[in-house]
Amino acid sequence: MKSFIQLFILTFIFAFFLESCTKEFLEIEPVDRLTADNFFKTEGEIKAATAALYGFPWFDYNDKFAWCAGDCMSGDLYHTWDQEGQFFYFSFNSGNAHLSSGWKGLFRVVSYANSIINDMPRAAEGNVEQEVIDRALGEARFIRGMAYYLLSEYWGEVPIVENSTEIVVSNNFILPKNTRASVLEFIRRDLEFASQHLPTTDEPGRVTKWSALGMLAKVHLTMASDLDDSKSAENFQLAKQFAEQVISSSGLQLLPDYSDIFRYDHNNNEESLFALQWMEGAYAIGNSRQANWARSSLVTGNTEAWGGGKCMTYDFLQKVEGGDRRQPAIYMTQGDHYPEIRKNEGGYTYNIVHRDPNDPNTVLENAAPVLNNLKKYIIGSNEDTDGNVSTGQATRINQILLRLADVYMVYAEAELGAQVATSDPKALQYFNAIRERAGLPTKSSLTFADILKERRVEFALEDISWFDIKRYYYRDPAGAMAYLNGMEREISYYRDNGPNAADENTIEGYIINPPSNPITINESQLWLPIPSAEVVANPLLAPEVPAEEYIFK
Repeated sequence: MKSFIQLFILTFIFAFFLESCTKEFLEIEPVDRLTADNFFKTEGEIKAATAALYGFPWFDYNDKFAWCAGDCMSGDLYHTWDQEGQFFYFSFNSGNAHLSSGWKGLFRVVSYANSIINDMPRAAEGNVEQEVIDRALGEARFIRGMAYYLLSEYWGEVPIVENSTEIVVSNNFILPKNTRASVLEFIRRDLEFASQHLPTTDEPGRVTKWSALGMLAKVHLTMASDLDDSKSAENFQLAKQFAEQVISSSGLQLLPDYSDIFRYDHNNNEESLFALQWMEGAYAIGNSRQANWARSSLVTGNTEAWGGGKCMTYDFLQKVEGGDRRQPAIYMTQGDHYPEIRKNEGGYTYNIVHRDPNDPNTVLENAAPVLNNLKKYIIGSNEDTDGNVSTGQATRINQILLRLADVYMVYAEAELGAQVATSDPKALQYFNAIRERAGLPTKSSLTFADILKERRVEFALEDISWFDIKRYYYRDPAGAMAYLNGMEREISYYRDNGPNAADENTIEGYIINPPSNPITINESQLWLPIPSAEVVANPLLAPEVPAEEYIFK
């Protein structure tokens, strides 16, 4: 029985050319029997190869695992069903199907990137300029670095696969886990190379120097958050340095309207530093987020709408300040109106319970457990989007993994460093730019709690809240565990059926249903277990086997 890593190493060579990612720059004609010796001969072929890194290889990660782990575990997304709900309850184990998909998906991304990193230069040398080769290597190493960042933050100790070709030739697929410090250094090296060789501008959707510097800032912030590390102060300073380069030198700006970031017709806007490029058409080449999250077929225009029971948690709702302009773009509450959905009928107005106006006894949309439903990445029907929604769980909206607002917040957090609070003018400037866009009062000083709360709302449903909690844990394990276990994530509502009950479309018409057995999270659950099938195939991945330091060449 081969592990997933083994299978993908064996099949890595040019498999990616058989898939398309997005219509602007990622359409690739299918090519059979490609090898490194007969491909990579022109700049166009090289760009086609790197284009394939932005979509299909990420599907298994993005489809369910990313939000189950990133949003359910962080206490933001209420969802209790089956193996997806196990992430909400922290009841998963190494046999969870979505856990396995996340692991497989990220190693698929690594494998596709390695196929370019290892084989492209040899074939391209002498046929294209070195600058073209280095730029493609920068793209592939950025993608690989991003995949390993996600692997390291979820699993901690994972195998480093640097050269798939060498592993195939050696026939040694039983790879050890590498220490988290080794993995972080590997990520840092990939991103540093990318920052030195990627251009400052490129076709919309491709990563640039600013993408790499933004991720470098985030990786150094992650390393710095271990306040007991002797290099913590140095890493905080590097995180600030890289974030400042992006903010001051890129020429990029925050979009004035938060909701515009997540419109399909604003794909690759200037706030987006790295986004998965999806297209409508068929399963695995489009973004499945709408199908997984949309409330009902009234929103999607088809049967792919499985989000009726998904909503923001009670705990999350308490963190949203009154008048926050971001709220309608994150989740729908009573009375919110969306002109971009059901356009032909004048828009869609959210009601906690939606009844048929022609037959009040018929309920078209039921109340969600916490009386709200998800909006981010919900774009509507084919009629609403000029045909950009189709069956096959495929919509043409990018999935953003890094954006400029994140870099702003990284700077503020890095400036705070190990201090209890900061009133640094520049940190406040960047932090308050986020709040001002949201229509909220500015802050005159910052604590880690301020940053954590602001990040939680700003990046809600973007799959990254779990990483913020992990940085909290690195700097203050006891504080982070108290934060997690103090959440009111399980609270829901039930209808008040008393004779004097308020209207069903008011919160007052419902009664809070507190949990009878609150979730208890322990420190061992902050690192996900490696999928059981992988451990069976490769005993070196077992929990009791110590990780090894990686030997860098």
